[in-house]
Amino acid sequence: MDAVEENDDAGYSVQVGERLRAIRKQKRLSLHDVEAQSEQEFKASVLGAYERGERALSLPRLDRLAQFYRVPVDQLLPRSDRDPGNAEEGTGPRPKLAIDILKLSQLSGAPFEMLTRFLRMIQVQRQDFNGRVLTIRADDKRAIAAMLDIPVDQVALRLEALDLVFRPN
Repeated sequence: MDAVEENDDAGYSVQVGERLRAIRKQKRLSLHDVEAQSEQEFKASVLGAYERGERALSLPRLDRLAQFYRVPVDQLLPRSDRDPGNAEEGTGPRPKLAIDILKLSQLSGAPFEMLTRFLRMIQVQRQDFNGRVLTIRADDKRAIAAMLDIPVDQVALRLEALDLVFRPN
C-alpha cells in the first residue's frame, strides 16, 4: 500500500469515526453508557478509538454497532460525493419529487395523517394551494423520513411504493 492509499484509508477511518460519534450522540449516550448497555461488548476505550479513527473497524463489528444503535449499517458510513441522497453534496441537479396530495388523502393511519398535516403546513408557508400536488425539498425529505421511520435516502422509494409520487398525465 502506498502513502496515498494509507492517507485515504486514514481519512475514511476518521469520517467513519465522526459518523459513529454523531449517531452515539444523537442517541444521547456517552462512551461509558454504550459500554454498560452493551454489557461490555463495546468497551468505551475501543469505541473511542473507532470514533477518533485510530482503530480499524471490521464489517462484523460495524454491523453489531448498527444493531446496537438500531440504525441501518449505511447510516454509520460517511456520505460520498456520489451519493444522490445527500442534498448537501453532489453538484448535479436532483429530480424534483412531487407528492400527489389527493392520493395521500385516501390513505389512513397515523403516519399518513401526520404527513398530511405536515404538507398542509408547507402549503400555508409557501402559499401553494393548488390542492393536487406539492413539490418537496431536501429539508422536507428529512421530516418525511422521520414520519415514515425510514432513512432520508429512502423517501422517494417509499413514496413511489405507496403510489404517492405525482405523475402528470
